[in-house]
Amino acid sequence: MRRVIVLAAGLMLAVTACSSGQQASQNRQGQAGFVSGNGNVSMFAVADRKPAPELTGKTLDDKTWTLSDHVGKVVVLNVWGSWCPPCRKEAPDMVAAAKELGPSVEFAGLNTRDLDPAQAKKFVQEFGVTYPSIYDPNGKALLRFRGQISPKAIPTTLVIDKSGKVAGRVVGEVTKQTLLGMVKDAQ
Repeated sequence: MRRVIVLAAGLMLAVTACSSGQQASQNRQGQAGFVSGNGNVSMFAVADRKPAPELTGKTLDDKTWTLSDHVGKVVVLNVWGSWCPPCRKEAPDMVAAAKELGPSVEFAGLNTRDLDPAQAKKFVQEFGVTYPSIYDPNGKALLRFRGQISPKAIPTTLVIDKSGKVAGRVVGEVTKQTLLGMVKDAQ
């Protein structure tokens, strides 16, 4: 009898693990090499700031977005994927920070490795994201940030100062309060 109970418990655990693993796999759409950061915040002194690379691309709503069009404003650039659990967790804080900071700060997303744009659009709708996101399914735009963003560390958020230089970075999930402080320090 004890053996039957242990086997039944083991079977239930295996079914649960498989279904949640299958769901995670579907959410990630087979994304190998995903590494979530630990939320480390780096702020850079003005003299140590490096220029952000030129970034331009089509957004999820098929408009062109170019980083250099926003020189003169602080820009918050969030690298995310709909398949990424920490991205889902931080999304409400990103949306709240964008709302609180208003039009004085430009928010943009860089959606990476979502092979189906419908998944990314569903994420945007689910979390009420109002700022644009460049659709970058193959990660080419992300690679332009080599040395500033690890292509495997998703999510990562950059705060880019008014002159187009990277003022700060969070590798991993970011909170609203951290983001508000980073934007203040970047101005």
